[in-house]
Amino acid sequence: MELKDLPLINALLNSCSAGLLLAGFIFIKRGDKNRHRACMIAALITSTLFLTCYVIYHVGMQRVHGSAHTRFVDPAWFRPYYLALLASHLVLAIAIVPMVLLTVIHAARQNWEKHKRLARWTWPCWMYVSVTGVLIYLLLYQVFPQSLPAATTL
Repeated sequence: MELKDLPLINALLNSCSAGLLLAGFIFIKRGDKNRHRACMIAALITSTLFLTCYVIYHVGMQRVHGSAHTRFVDPAWFRPYYLALLASHLVLAIAIVPMVLLTVIHAARQNWEKHKRLARWTWPCWMYVSVTGVLIYLLLYQVFPQSLPAATTL
């Protein structure tokens, strides 16, 4: 596996998380708590795998190329839109970590009122981060591919 492969893997993991979050939402609305729980645990696992791969990629890029991030340069007219999307994604990505952990803790303790109250905020933020993560990948690597440093094997 090469370092350059990780952004695609991250996008796939984010896609899986979004799909699992949506399925979990549908299951809880239908009253199927067992399938809801299974989907949410799987979403937590895929998001944790994403975070692990994300850190490996950015540490590897910094170590090998001296820059942890691929810069969005072209087209210049789209850069402000991309940066606004990236900023909202990053702010919520940081915020959801404690939100998810607290939501899971309340569920594990079967404190359903607190779990439900917090999940009403956690779920849409987590879904936004998962979906925009895929969108950011598509913009940066597919729609407007930016020049990347030379590929490196992990």
